Amino acid sequence: MSVTVRVPAKVNVQLAVGAARPDGFHGLANVFLAVSLFDEVTATRADGLTVTCAGPDADQVPLDRTNLAARAAEMLAERAGIEPAVHLHIAKNIPVAGGMAGGSADGAAALLACDALWGLDTPRAELLDICAVLGSDVPFSLVGGAALGTGRGELLTPVDAGTFHWVFAVADGGLSTPAVFREFDRLTAGTAVPEPEASPALLAALASGDPDALATTLVNDLQPAALSLRPALADTLAAGTGAGALAALVSGSGPTTAFLVRDEEAAAKVAAALEASGTCRVTRVASSPAPGATLLPS
Repeated sequence: MSVTVRVPAKVNVQLAVGAARPDGFHGLANVFLAVSLFDEVTATRADGLTVTCAGPDADQVPLDRTNLAARAAEMLAERAGIEPAVHLHIAKNIPVAGGMAGGSADGAAALLACDALWGLDTPRAELLDICAVLGSDVPFSLVGGAALGTGRGELLTPVDAGTFHWVFAVADGGLSTPAVFREFDRLTAGTAVPEPEASPALLAALASGDPDALATTLVNDLQPAALSLRPALADTLAAGTGAGALAALVSGSGPTTAFLVRDEEAAAKVAAALEASGTCRVTRVASSPAPGATLLPS
């Protein structure tokens, strides 16, 4: 018996970052949008816990117990008092180490798939608790849609969102999220870092479905740190806006860059211009919001 779960990537339309907390994390006001780029995780009964992966950049995905999908299976099995006897296959389509929560998505998908495979019927609230332990972005991968994440991003409040169109430019290589946060701390050392708060103007623009309004409110406090570590991303951002994108920003901790466009026709034009510019490895076109982790028919 096998169970397959489809799970989306995300873009942060607002990522407000506070000062480092005593536990080493940063307080966040993180407005998530799930976008229509998906991984699929298939859980199959097995003698032990194994992970395989196929798709773009699959060679960069760890196949040991450090993979969030494997950790999700272990945590769920431990809570249920059973062995994590499952093979997890990841069909990878979300950019790897790209600031789009691909690893977090796989963790959420594996959790839902194993819960169904093992017939546990774990309450949704308990699944979200496990997600929060796995990582700050994992709960949103389970929920999808649009949400404000507070705390370190794991405390979710749904928000209203119209339909928006995006182009994502995938860079060569990844960026370590902890390294980007360390660079944020270095760049803000000696300054008063304000408490992170969701922007009322951004939330209103998101609910309106008006891309012009949303374009004026997009913000990512980690962008200066990502650009400091990877200066070439500035050329990618400029190429996308020069091609007609309404707004551009680094996605999460990067190095993927996100471009808000007016419609599907504009998305195709911006994607083609970005690929021709030579400032990125590949582009992906998507829309938002998208559903969270979803069991697929067997």
